[in-house]
Amino acid sequence: MKLGRILVVDDDEAVRTMFGEYLTCCGYEVVLAEDGADALEKFIPGRFDCIISDMCMPRIDGFELLKRLKMQDSSVDVLIITGYPDIGSAINIIKEGAYDYVTKPLYMEDIRIKVERIINARKAKQSFKRMTGFFWALIASIPLWLILGIILGKIWYK
Repeated sequence: MKLGRILVVDDDEAVRTMFGEYLTCCGYEVVLAEDGADALEKFIPGRFDCIISDMCMPRIDGFELLKRLKMQDSSVDVLIITGYPDIGSAINIIKEGAYDYVTKPLYMEDIRIKVERIINARKAKQSFKRMTGFFWALIASIPLWLILGIILGKIWYK
């Protein structure tokens, strides 16, 4: 069983391949995209647990990709990578909803840990939603059980 599904977006084929091979070896299902436009074609809301995207790419850059992905699925978690760190762009990216902003040089172990955190947080949110739904179903059913108990009590003790 795969640990999660990741979309890797980078215009540098070597970097894209490196991410793909490393994350696949870590147990993830990986889909590769060569730029933001390609990523938008491959993106389906709810299909990916994490998006890893380079910042500087032709056609659609990482910042624009982030905005468009968030419009399609506000819960998507995006990890932006850049070789040109700038505090202003980092602030804008985080404000736009990126999970994190990572600068090069990259350490694949750090990326793996960030991806694990993203996926574990998503699983925790999903578990919480399921438990919340179960709790409200239980609360809503209590009056029905009380009514049933009263009816059965009247029938039983006639």
